[in-house]
Amino acid sequence: MEFTPSKLNTFLLLKLPSAYISGVRVKQISREQCTVTVKHRWMNQNPFNSMYFAVQAMAAELTTGAMVMLHIKESGKKISMLVANNKGTFTKKARGRITFLCTDGHLIKEAIDRAIATGEGQTFWMKSTATDEAGDIVSQMEFEWSIKAK
Repeated sequence: MEFTPSKLNTFLLLKLPSAYISGVRVKQISREQCTVTVKHRWMNQNPFNSMYFAVQAMAAELTTGAMVMLHIKESGKKISMLVANNKGTFTKKARGRITFLCTDGHLIKEAIDRAIATGEGQTFWMKSTATDEAGDIVSQMEFEWSIKAK
């Protein structure tokens, strides 16, 4: 699969329909960073008139996982990937269009190179920060990815 926002959004529709239906969309991806947006609406709300935390988690995870997938493809090796752990902090109600940004792409290649060289599984943490339209941080999530060369 080619790693463009359009192709990744089609992937969401086919493989992660709950994220697609909730409005999660990839806006930009490169080897270093990924941007995903989602707009607060009736379909993805919680009882407190803001975006449900699980929708935020899906968008945040996508910012990290899409880059892991891109780096694995570029390596040309068969490598499995799995979220081993996650943590999140919510600082403000998520209303309006929320933008999730991860700039930790530099961590992935090093982990892939170690996994290939040693044959052992590797783990690394990546952070995604969510901001509202005013630029205020609404949440930060971290995901511990586990990768292993097959």
